[in-house]
Amino acid sequence: MSRKTTLITAAAVAVAALIAGLAYWLAQPSYDDVVKACKKALAAQGDREGKGRPADCDGVRKNDYDALVLDAALNHLGWTDKDGNFDKQKMIDSLDDQP
Repeated sequence: MSRKTTLITAAAVAVAALIAGLAYWLAQPSYDDVVKACKKALAAQGDREGKGRPADCDGVRKNDYDALVLDAALNHLGWTDKDGNFDKQKMIDSLDDQP
């Protein structure tokens, strides 16, 4: 095999590997997609009164996961307004309803 053939073959293999790596990287969900899936899983888990970290939350950073858990808990308790913001009055009203 001549030197030129070897270089062409090596270049073709390198380009093919680069294209395959790029395709694999582009097929991965973005961090925002992972967080959205985690938020949905936590909401569904709260409805079922499940415990533990859902598998959909595996790629979420600890601080973000903690915030999502708190958000899901507040939503589940009904302490948020229509925009998803904490509503102190709803919390007080729900505590007043307790026997």
